[in-house]
Amino acid sequence: MTEAPVQGLREAATPVLQTTGLCRSFTQGTVTIHVLNGVDLSVRPGEIVGLLGPSGSGKSTLLQAVGLLEGGFEGSIRINGIEAASLDTDARTDLRRDSLGFVYQFHHLLPDFDARENVILPQLIRGAEPDAARARADALLTALGLGERLHHRPSKLSGGEQQRVAVARALANRPPLILADEPTGNLDEKTADTVLAEFLKLVRQEGSAALIATHNERLAAKLDRVVRLHEGVLE
Repeated sequence: MTEAPVQGLREAATPVLQTTGLCRSFTQGTVTIHVLNGVDLSVRPGEIVGLLGPSGSGKSTLLQAVGLLEGGFEGSIRINGIEAASLDTDARTDLRRDSLGFVYQFHHLLPDFDARENVILPQLIRGAEPDAARARADALLTALGLGERLHHRPSKLSGGEQQRVAVARALANRPPLILADEPTGNLDEKTADTVLAEFLKLVRQEGSAALIATHNERLAAKLDRVVRLHEGVLE
């Protein structure tokens, strides 16, 4: 009974992510490869969108663009209404830090820090008080079933546990948008399903939006909406 009002609020809200005419090309010798050919995409607050396409279709390139991780793109990228192209390097870094969380196929945890410390660190970088950062890390990790693994380093965690820590780290600063690139791609099917369910539940509880790149149709079926990348444009 609440779905229609919630959907209406999403449609009325300013998109947390909006791209217009986004293009990216690479030159190899005398050959120019067009990876993105005018991508128009909008993600509303609280919406979880699947980005589907086969390997090599440009999903990761699109995530790198909207994640403000590299230049060389043409077109518009607006995050929380802010046009990224108009920002200098420092301002882009601030926008990325304050507005985005990232989950990759590989966890990329810091090996010399335990689970709690990996989730605390991005909060301290943003200026959080240590006690508040610790409490936030503990709450997220406990919600993901890692309350007894707070002091384990990544090498002492299973693949599914490592990816849960990566999810907690991505959500630590309460970003309005999570970008995930094949977030369960390195896990077996059973573990992937469990981690995905916990990931989606926590993202929804936190009120974040998410753009999840995958080629997994089973995963995509659990998301709010799916767009498909084909020959550099969205279908």
